[in-house]
Amino acid sequence: MDMKSSANPKSQQKFGDNLKEVRISKKLSQEAVAKASGISVTYYAGIERGEENPTFAVIESICIALKIKSSEVLPF
Repeated sequence: MDMKSSANPKSQQKFGDNLKEVRISKKLSQEAVAKASGISVTYYAGIERGEENPTFAVIESICIALKIKSSEVLPF
C-alpha cells in the first residue's frame, strides 16, 4: 500500500488552510516558516495548498516554528 496516496485530500487541504490562517495571523511569510522549519519554501507552499503530504517530523517542525500545538492545525 502506497501511504503517500492514501492521505485524504480534503484533510490535506484543510491542514494547509489551517497552517496558512495561523501563519497570516502571526504576520509571517511562507519563507520565514519554511526556513524556521528546515524545509524549502516550495515544499511549504505545497503543504499550504494541500498538494504535499508531510511527515510527522515535518508537521512537528512547522508547529514549533509557528509556536502552536499540532491540534491547532490538524483537521482530525
